[in-house]
Amino acid sequence: MRLRISNRKSAALTLVEVLVVKGIIALLAAILLPALAAARKKSSKIGCVNDLKQIALAVRIWSGDNEDKYPTEVSVTNGGAMESAAAGDAVSVFQVMSNELSTPKVLCCPNDAEHSWATNFGPGLTAKNISYFVGLDAHINSPQLFLAGDNNFQVGGIHVKSGILEIFYGTLVQWTSARHKSAGNICLGDGSVQRVSNSGLRTLIQQTGLATNRLIIP
Repeated sequence: MRLRISNRKSAALTLVEVLVVKGIIALLAAILLPALAAARKKSSKIGCVNDLKQIALAVRIWSGDNEDKYPTEVSVTNGGAMESAAAGDAVSVFQVMSNELSTPKVLCCPNDAEHSWATNFGPGLTAKNISYFVGLDAHINSPQLFLAGDNNFQVGGIHVKSGILEIFYGTLVQWTSARHKSAGNICLGDGSVQRVSNSGLRTLIQQTGLATNRLIIP
């Protein structure tokens, strides 16, 4: 049997068909891209909240092994970070809880473009790897005090620097827009995490009952 060879060329898409295909692709992109962006944004928010919850859990576990005291309340000579914390060093506070935290990745907010993940809790861990402040006044019997939270504050329109931030009653403290669009996450002493706006932030500050709230900014 002889094979018959056809001289006809393979059929190609016409110009109209090409335009129709491109139109369908463009329509699908217009529908799906916003949905994907929204899902990515929601995932980043959840990631930040989970980070702070893990930090709160680590603090509780650590305090359970140290007479119900937080790292900021235990001297360096006894395995804590009290003196370092009083000097405005947030890094040392997280380093003493390295066993409880497991990974330094929880110290960096997914929405924080200014900081990056660290690979370990050793000397390589610096303020550049930490997105969250430490509440210097927090202790186990005060559920409304600030334990930790996003550190992207501005006071009077000026971004805060590393060290101890003292927030007095009436201080015009706000979030910057760089991380969560003029909002942020605060972890309280009871382990709860609240996402608050600028007005909500000031309300939480008042509810602590302290004349001065001291936060360690990395």
